[in-house]
Amino acid sequence: MLANKTLLQMKYARVIRLFADETNISYEEAMDKFYNSNTYILMSEGIADIHCMSEGYLADELKAEYSMTAKV
Repeated sequence: MLANKTLLQMKYARVIRLFADETNISYEEAMDKFYNSNTYILMSEGIADIHCMSEGYLADELKAEYSMTAKV
């Protein structure tokens, strides 16, 4: 299922803000990480309806994604 593009953009903004606040990084860095993440790809393509998950869940997914890449 595809989400309304405007609503999806608003969700991206909320996820980015929460991710930045929880990881103590700038909004610009959080935005860069978000738009270059697998989480963004899944959300934007409507895969598994991940865009229906809460902002907190999605921010946690980003944190997990980047903690995994930092260890490699």
